[in-house]
Amino acid sequence: MPTRDPKREAHFPAIEKRYGEPMKHWFAVMKSVAGKRYPEQIAHLRENYGFSQAHANALVMFTRGSTTAHRHATPTDYFKTIEPQQARTIKGMFKVLRAAYPELKLVISWNQPILRTEKDYVFGASATAKYLLINPFSHAVINSFAPKLKGFRVLKYTITIPNDWEIDEKLLLAMAKARLAELK
Repeated sequence: MPTRDPKREAHFPAIEKRYGEPMKHWFAVMKSVAGKRYPEQIAHLRENYGFSQAHANALVMFTRGSTTAHRHATPTDYFKTIEPQQARTIKGMFKVLRAAYPELKLVISWNQPILRTEKDYVFGASATAKYLLINPFSHAVINSFAPKLKGFRVLKYTITIPNDWEIDEKLLLAMAKARLAELK
C-alpha cells in the first residue's frame, strides 16, 4: 500500500523490505548513475532491480535533493511560485467559483490549488511555462462542454487556456454546477 506521508524517506522501509537490501546499498546504486537524467535513473531502477514507479521516484528524487513530494503548503505559497499574470487568472477563477459555491474549500492537493467538497475534487488549476490548465475532474463534464470549448486545447483530463484568459464566468459556473451534480 502506498505511503500517505509526503516525505520521500517514508518509502525507505518498504524499499528495503521489497528489494532485500538496506538503503546504504540503494544509495550506492544511485551514485553509479548520478550523472544520468531523471528518466534514465528511473529506468535503471525499474529495469535492473524491479522497482515500482513510486519507489524508484522516491529514491531518485531523494538523491537529487527533494526530500518531500509537497512543494506548497497553501494556495498562497503556490501563487508565489508562478508568473503574476497566471496567478491573477487562477485567483480570478477561484474567486468566481467560491462566490457561487462558498461551501467549497480551496486546498493544495497534487501540488496545485483545488476546490473540493469534504471528500471530492470539483475544480483545479495549474500553471505551466506557457499556459494554464483547468480540470473539472470529470470526463463527462469535459465531454459535455466540448462544444463550448472550441478554440481551447481539450485533453483527456484538462483544458488548456491562455495565461491571460478573460474569465468566462458562465462557463466556469456551469462546469462546477455539472461536476457538483455528478457528485450527488
